[in-house]
This record gives sequence, structure tokens and C-alpha cells, in this order.
Amino acid sequence: QLQLVESGGGLVQPGGSLRLSCAASGFALDSYSIGWFRQAPGKEREGLSCISSRGGNTGYPDSVLGRFIISRDNARHTVYLQMNSLKPEDTAVYYCAADTGRYCSGYPYGMNYWGKGTLVTVSS
Repeated sequence: QLQLVESGGGLVQPGGSLRLSCAASGFALDSYSIGWFRQAPGKEREGLSCISSRGGNTGYPDSVLGRFIISRDNARHTVYLQMNSLKPEDTAVYYCAADTGRYCSGYPYGMNYWGKGTLVTVSS
């Protein structure tokens, strides 16, 4: 069974940093495009970025531009989301999702597999 697992969430103070990880079981994550998303209470899910199997990304929305960076380490079969200068409005459940296409063609509305999410809370 194909599974994605997010990790690295938690409680952080405003201005702090976290690095989220997305790992896979049941398939080789390396050949998939991987997207990061978040959903805050009462809000729609927001796409943050997608990274292709070769490492190119789709960019970032203005809400996280300059603060969040997506990357992947295919040797470790892991995709990361580095989050810096965190703000209270970044509080959300963060999800990774896999697109069977190599070049993020399914991002953001056609992702094929989803993780269960990891909670990030930014609060003093």
C-alpha cells in the first residue's frame, strides 16, 4: 500500500523555524513529484509548492514566498519543507502529496496520494 508520512511539526514561537519531512513507503518517492499543502481551521487547503522528480519547483504563494523552501534528497527518499520566520498565521495542518507525473503536472488539484498531515502551531 502506498503511504506518505509527514513529520517535523510541532509548537514553535513566532520567528522560529521548522523543517518538515515527507517520506514514503510502498513506492519509490524519487520518481514522483511531491507537493506540500496546508489547511488552517476554517480555511481552504492551500498549495505551498511542488517539486519535480528532478528538483525543479513550481514557486510559492505570496503568503510564504521568501520564507519557505521545498527540497528533496532522493538518496534519503525524502522531501522537505524548510519553514523560516514563522508567523501565527502559518498555524495549520501540513500535508505532503504525490503526483505520479514527474513534473508537477497534477499540482495542485490532481495529486494522487496524500499523507495524513502534521500539525504546526506558531504561538508564543
